[in-house]
Amino acid sequence: MDTDSLRLFVMAAERLNISGAGRALGLAPAVASARLARLEQTLGAELLHRTTRKVSLSLEGADFLPYAREILAQERAARAALGHGSAGVTGTLRFAAPSSFAQLHVMPLLPAFQARHPDLTLDLRLSDARHDLIEGSFDLALRSAPLSDSSLKGRKLADDARVLCAAPAYLAEHGMPDHPGALTGHDFIAWADQAPRELIGRQGETALLDPRALGCRMIVDDGAAQREATIAGAGLSINSLWSVAHEIAAGRLVRVLPGWRLNDRSVLWLVYPRSNVLTPKTRVFMDFLLEHLRGNPAWTDA
Repeated sequence: MDTDSLRLFVMAAERLNISGAGRALGLAPAVASARLARLEQTLGAELLHRTTRKVSLSLEGADFLPYAREILAQERAARAALGHGSAGVTGTLRFAAPSSFAQLHVMPLLPAFQARHPDLTLDLRLSDARHDLIEGSFDLALRSAPLSDSSLKGRKLADDARVLCAAPAYLAEHGMPDHPGALTGHDFIAWADQAPRELIGRQGETALLDPRALGCRMIVDDGAAQREATIAGAGLSINSLWSVAHEIAAGRLVRVLPGWRLNDRSVLWLVYPRSNVLTPKTRVFMDFLLEHLRGNPAWTDA
């Protein structure tokens, strides 16, 4: 399949203007129209509806458009692998990440990244709700979980250690638990799933932390909001160490049951669809995040 024709189709679909897309590629309007007609004949489908007044994308064209973009991305990646093309990366990178992590650890890095790659635009979708990478056409995402989805590839960024903590004022009023059994009666700030968590002591003993069996008076689905509620003294909560390490170091939060660890195997992964070629734009952003964030000692639950 002629990639020049695919490039023309993608530009025409984005602009809804065949002549304008042709001029951008150095083609006369008649040549651009003829090239698109040959592509449609090859595919056996009308990709663009044309009238004397406007151009619109057909249903078949809308279905074909993401595949055309992927073919062009693979061509760029193949040329880059052979050392062809410009040294810089261009285009738009769609990146999804939990909002609470991005606010603390990604956003402060972006000016340095953009200075290094001035021709690359970042389209950031930040939410603690998980995005579907494939349906959302994302190039890269950060996830905290075991990587069990076979449709994804990924590289480990860091262990996602979880800790139990509370504000000093809360502990001064309600007391510091010295054993999991002493958690009963404490106020607890839970995640929406309220899933029980296993605790493991230094001698290998185990206990179950079940939010539903405790005084769970607040349920929060946002990590930053949960951290702030804990600092304000609303109760005990389980937080990722990357979210509260600075607050613990500053004394605004205190580790609860430091001799016990949560038996949680969550890992911070940078993931991308298995079907995607790792394009130059995705590779440089992934490498940048790994360079600045991988193995952060403050996130390690020693």
